[in-house]
Amino acid sequence: MRIVLDAMGSDLCPVPEVQAAVQAGQQFGDEIILVGPADRLTPMLAEAGGANVKVRLVDAQDTITMEDKGLKLALKAKRKGSKTSMAVGMDLMLNGEADAFVTAGNTGGALATAYYRLGVIPGVERPALTGLFPVKGGYCVVLDIGANPECKPEHILQFAVMGAVYAQRVRGVANPRVGLLSNGEEAGKGNELVKGSFPLLEDSGLNFIGNVEGKELFGGEADVVVTDGFTGNILLKSSEAVAKLITDVLRQELTASTRTKIGALLAKPAFANIKKMLDPGEVGAAPLLGINGLVFVGHGRSDARALVSAIRTARQAIEADLLGALRGAIQERLEQIHIPTDKVEEI
Repeated sequence: MRIVLDAMGSDLCPVPEVQAAVQAGQQFGDEIILVGPADRLTPMLAEAGGANVKVRLVDAQDTITMEDKGLKLALKAKRKGSKTSMAVGMDLMLNGEADAFVTAGNTGGALATAYYRLGVIPGVERPALTGLFPVKGGYCVVLDIGANPECKPEHILQFAVMGAVYAQRVRGVANPRVGLLSNGEEAGKGNELVKGSFPLLEDSGLNFIGNVEGKELFGGEADVVVTDGFTGNILLKSSEAVAKLITDVLRQELTASTRTKIGALLAKPAFANIKKMLDPGEVGAAPLLGINGLVFVGHGRSDARALVSAIRTARQAIEADLLGALRGAIQERLEQIHIPTDKVEEI
């Protein structure tokens, strides 16, 4: 496998990326293609032990930063000769020189660059950023978590198809239960988007279980939950904040006295398991489903461990032929509901 790692993505780049490239090369034995300013990366890679693993440097002197917005961002993402680490890395995929791309950089920049340089799977109108939420009994695939603030019911249907394929191929769920995020379980609940999406999902042939609220999502009653990117992003950030609050309060209470410290010591294995479940670094990155290529976006605060996890997630997608499965599933679903694949909305 050949996996591109954007060296200029994380908040502390390129230190975590260089460390992750070496560690992933040692752990997986695959070729890791580190894209960024070669003059800066070469001595860092040598110091980190890169000579002993299959890490290849590809020079890219520009980068997309968190400050890049609007036209400036679009030009960096779209123009043919762009030398940003994202553009150079995705061009390697486009030219058949790599199998997947991983970044911890600007999410909007990754989405725009992927859309302009790789395009979308025929029949997909909106790529969706896809997250794994820790829930009772495992994880739930949630999409969209931020790529598309405004959606139509047809987009929600496509998200559901792609999420079900991801849950099946990468997560190993045989017949994923698909839920529609709403403010009530009844079919008539929700805003116009939810009400319009419900009948499409009901007739989709998916294992659609209806509307789900937050309690069903975190209760593990669905394997895939679909929503628009605005709602999904609020759900994601609120969940992260609540998880941090609970762990902070627990830590404070368990160290408040000698008695609680003893109890905490006895319960240490259980707390370690909970910490692992809530740690986003365990998964490392979220896939941009719908892009005609395997693109994964991690958190800006990613350290080397999180980036190695992101590379592991990318490897799983390659092994499962996720892209091929998505192409086939989208084509099949669209044929079933009689929507020609050439009727694709321009983003």
